Amino acid sequence: MDHHGLFVASTGQHVGKTTACLGLFSGLQKRIAKVGYMKPVGQEHVETAKGARVDKDVLLFKEHFSLKDKDELMSPVLVPSGFTRDFLDGKIREDDLRIKIENSFEKLAGRNEFLLVEGTGHSGVGSIINLNNAQVASLLKLPVLLLSSGGLGSAFDELSLNKNLCDKYGVKVIGVLLNRVLPEKQEMVSHYMKKALKTWKIPLIGCIPFDPFLSYPTMKDFEGLFETELMTGKKHRLRHFEHTRLVATSVETYRELIVQSQLIITPSNREDIILATLTKYWDFKIGHPHEDLESGMILTGDYPPRHYIVEELKKADIPMLYVPFHSHTAMQKINSFTSKIRQDDVEKVKEAIAVVEGHIDFDLLQSLL
Repeated sequence: MDHHGLFVASTGQHVGKTTACLGLFSGLQKRIAKVGYMKPVGQEHVETAKGARVDKDVLLFKEHFSLKDKDELMSPVLVPSGFTRDFLDGKIREDDLRIKIENSFEKLAGRNEFLLVEGTGHSGVGSIINLNNAQVASLLKLPVLLLSSGGLGSAFDELSLNKNLCDKYGVKVIGVLLNRVLPEKQEMVSHYMKKALKTWKIPLIGCIPFDPFLSYPTMKDFEGLFETELMTGKKHRLRHFEHTRLVATSVETYRELIVQSQLIITPSNREDIILATLTKYWDFKIGHPHEDLESGMILTGDYPPRHYIVEELKKADIPMLYVPFHSHTAMQKINSFTSKIRQDDVEKVKEAIAVVEGHIDFDLLQSLL
């Protein structure tokens, strides 16, 4: 390949950029001997055992793909709370940030044949510190692959806004990747998006179908969302749920609504609901000794569940956490929450790679690069 790397930017938040990058990276590894990863400007970060702060996506790629490059090179600039104020006050110099990104890129480029560089959010994110995605791609002299959520009209509109910013900074957009396209519309969307992109002479390199599993939250997600810890079933922190049900009905009605892989949200004093779930669990185990109902619970209200309820849930090893507010408030928080791929959620990482990699035209991408 002529270019030493590719910059991936999305048209907005929650479009699935990291998911797409996982599939891209896996596919590139099969075609290039040594592929590296970099996230020049990060927002959400974690602290390593050594006390260093690193973008969470960098750790995800390092862990899954066994990458050996240094954290500080793969994640050179982080923008935590208060960073932009310090920048505007002159406490942080733009030139220092740019030099740090450039130096990190050069060192990584010296160790790898090709670098996949992941941006942060849409092309304009980071503009307040003069390091938006288009500016960083221009700084590193990399072509951009734009990722948009599936659809036609709205997707093209968002692509247009982001492409205009890339054009402003002299960045070449070499292709478009659509994500989360409804499977029944995949062929139609792909056909017409290719027609629309002809006006820019930019190809569509992939049309990734929507995979509901990738959006399923885990109990660990809810621990973070509600800032609390599981009271029971701690070994099932990474359990995913296909269904989420707020239960405020009679126990007789609820018994007919219990299904596998269901998260139950109900007040902690609705012990009839909790006990009905436990009864269903044990009945299920009798008929399916090697399977699990795979349920989970978020109990709400002014008072935590009583001791005997907690003990019964422990026996069944059902993951449960308690939050001290109304069930409807808990449901609102869950409905507005977007599940992200976690470093330790190996099942979801593998699913993301399989879905994305299988729907990208790598031969076309290679010819463009």
